[in-house]
Amino acid sequence: MPRRFWPILNTLLFTIFVPGTVAILMPRWLLGGFTRPPGGVPTWIGGIVFLIGAAIYFRCAWEFAVRGLGTPAPIAPTKFLVTTALHRYVRNPMYIGVAMAILGEAVVFRSLHVAEYAGVMLLIAHSFVVLYEEPTLQRQFGESYEEYKRTVPRWLPRIGTRPWEP
Repeated sequence: MPRRFWPILNTLLFTIFVPGTVAILMPRWLLGGFTRPPGGVPTWIGGIVFLIGAAIYFRCAWEFAVRGLGTPAPIAPTKFLVTTALHRYVRNPMYIGVAMAILGEAVVFRSLHVAEYAGVMLLIAHSFVVLYEEPTLQRQFGESYEEYKRTVPRWLPRIGTRPWEP
């Protein structure tokens, strides 16, 4: 297999084990197993939120593999700072996508426990970003990351401003 495919394969494996566990297995555990959704409008709305969250994650994972030549996993990080696509608007869109997927499941299954879990997941992600990711990216990419960090918000996009251009 050509070397350029390794980041894609490794990102796929990471996605199955980490976001797959966080966004699929843990909510199922909180729900007591794989159950059928009750149906109705909330199920459709939750399903759409879930799909948007998944699409956000997969779009960003693709950028990590193809542009960054690495993975979202700390043990196999990108070789290049990823500041394209959704990373032009916020620095952490992958976590936002995973949280949206979990919140979509909370709506689909009308589960307060799954919604609370999404909040806990975001709190853990925020702590990880502040304590590990940002210092690591600062060491790895130096001034280019510093400029990116000054310009692009961590979690919420700035309304009415243009997306960041590297």
